[in-house]
Amino acid sequence: MRAKKLLNLLYLIVLVTVLIYLVQIFGINKLKDQVNSMGIWAPVGIFILRFSSIIVPALPSTAYSLMAGALLGFNKGILVICLADSVSCSLSFYLSRKYGRNLIKRLVGNSFMKKVEKYSGKHLENNFFLITGFLMTGLFDFVSYGIGLTKTPWLKFAPALALSIILSNPPVVALGAGILSGGRIFLIFALIGIFILSLITGMTQKHTRSNNTNRK
Repeated sequence: MRAKKLLNLLYLIVLVTVLIYLVQIFGINKLKDQVNSMGIWAPVGIFILRFSSIIVPALPSTAYSLMAGALLGFNKGILVICLADSVSCSLSFYLSRKYGRNLIKRLVGNSFMKKVEKYSGKHLENNFFLITGFLMTGLFDFVSYGIGLTKTPWLKFAPALALSIILSNPPVVALGAGILSGGRIFLIFALIGIFILSLITGMTQKHTRSNNTNRK
């Protein structure tokens, strides 16, 4: 799992470097004109990349939120990312619930399957806020598969997923929009949001360690 985090970080650094380089060469307005000239295919392409990175968790996903903000702007970027997350996480939940561990293991591989099973064994069924908290972490793709393996009903998973998407996506998309456009408001909002998300991640991890200690 550390390898995935490292891959995400490296991918993010490379993407930011490439985007900044393109801006310096072509200028932000010309780069946006190029994206706009692609019409619907630019948002569709980012949607497919983000969707695929969640269905197959071995692929990096955070970078696509940054890319959406940078290339599409905040409003269109957040719409594309939120839609991709809603569809892909719902599908992950459905596949786990319908077909069980065997199919999921084929999709994510043996090593990542351990992470999925870890979240399926956290006794999240009766805690809406804990489900939401885990879905707001950077491992929400594994969490969606893991919750699908539990007895959590769809009517509890769906609103938790919606709330987590609404709260966790805007800061990263805003960061992408702010870096290339130089928008200070976007950057401030992004940094505050990312700080809050890091606190939520720390709290969920602390809850997990506490539960593991109590069971021992």
